[in-house]
Amino acid sequence: MLDTLFTIGSFIVALAILITVHEFGHFWVARRLGVKVLRFSIGFGRPLLRWQRHPDDTEYVLAAIPFGGYIKMLDEREEPVPEDQLDRAFNRQALWKRSAIVVAGPLFNLLFAILAYWAIFVAGDTGLRPLVGVVTPHSIAAEAGFQTGDELLRIGDRPARSWETAVLDFMVKALDGEELQVRVRDAAGQERNRWIPGRTLAGLTEEPDLLKRLGLEPSRPVIPAVIGELVPGGSAQLAGLQLGDRLIAADGVPIQSWQEWVNRVRERPDQTMQVEVERDGRVIAPLPITPRATETEHGVIGRIGAGVQVPDGLMDGYLVQVRYGPVEALDQAVSKTVEMSVLMLRVVGRMLVGEASVHNLSGPITIAETAGRTASYGVVSFVKFLAVISISLGVLNLLPIPVLDGGHLLYFLIEWIKGSPVSEESQLQGQKVGFVLLGGLMLLAFYVDLSRLLG
Repeated sequence: MLDTLFTIGSFIVALAILITVHEFGHFWVARRLGVKVLRFSIGFGRPLLRWQRHPDDTEYVLAAIPFGGYIKMLDEREEPVPEDQLDRAFNRQALWKRSAIVVAGPLFNLLFAILAYWAIFVAGDTGLRPLVGVVTPHSIAAEAGFQTGDELLRIGDRPARSWETAVLDFMVKALDGEELQVRVRDAAGQERNRWIPGRTLAGLTEEPDLLKRLGLEPSRPVIPAVIGELVPGGSAQLAGLQLGDRLIAADGVPIQSWQEWVNRVRERPDQTMQVEVERDGRVIAPLPITPRATETEHGVIGRIGAGVQVPDGLMDGYLVQVRYGPVEALDQAVSKTVEMSVLMLRVVGRMLVGEASVHNLSGPITIAETAGRTASYGVVSFVKFLAVISISLGVLNLLPIPVLDGGHLLYFLIEWIKGSPVSEESQLQGQKVGFVLLGGLMLLAFYVDLSRLLG
């Protein structure tokens, strides 16, 4: 229950931040260009909180439905405008001013992503060192010659600083569908080239887990199965386990790592196991332990109420920190934002022409889960999540679909070409089409989300 509330809370916080950034872009540029803003609302529906400095100033609103926001500008098409304020009405502004106000929302989303990445790069971004732990037999990676112990150095012409950057580069190259050179340093310290054929890369755009499809698994340290925490009244404590106990075997099967032990416990709810334990350098008689059956979103699993003792310095050699000076960090932040924007546009384009699966979509459920998960990892992970979603909002809002900012820009383009505004009737019909398209897209995203949840 607490996990669900945390996920919902993280999702609402993320929405509030990104919606505020987007609407503030419209608001700030409108005010700078002399347009009167009547209302700045975060959320839709019944106002929960409102504030206004004086009757002629902007009204600030926090509304009940958090899935969006808007600014309301003075506009003759919506209500009569006093004669002395006509010069502050949106519809009376020059075309370039109206265009600037509309494009400001998506632009501020992209600027927010740049600022977020800049802050992360200046502070230092800790990632997993791009070491290969497992190469799946007969996989794409195996056929390309990858081996356990390889460290990725370059993917194409770009340095592989961490697994996070490596995966992004693999995704970009997969869309290109061209033969890819990967420079590695093998376990013996020799630098070598691995080549992945373009025809195999092209099929990876359909895969949500690109590394798994490639046949690569990152190298991770083996955590010894040593008890570091006991939950009072849990199965482990009741069975007689103590802090510092090393689990050697269960039902005669050796235990090599903590992960093996966790998997064994999860698979045996309400089943008693005879566990051999090493304590203070000697092996004691097997202890009978019965994992308690626990209902989770993934089904019934076993739990014993114990945590692992992580050795000091375990991750040394497996983590890498990417850090830049303020100027270089800005360059890297801009490059990453542009790269992510182009990647999203390319994926959307491929979906529209049927070359990419709609399962690349993420609906509100998936986004909420990701918000909760990244927030639980820490501030840096949550800020990265905000940057990616902010880029998505910026890019998608620029698509030429009526109702979206890109649709308004399309109307302005037509107005510039023909020399007169698009008729209100045409705009109304376009908005109907836009609502239908967005509604269909939302239903599709919900369907994809539910498909993932139901397996």
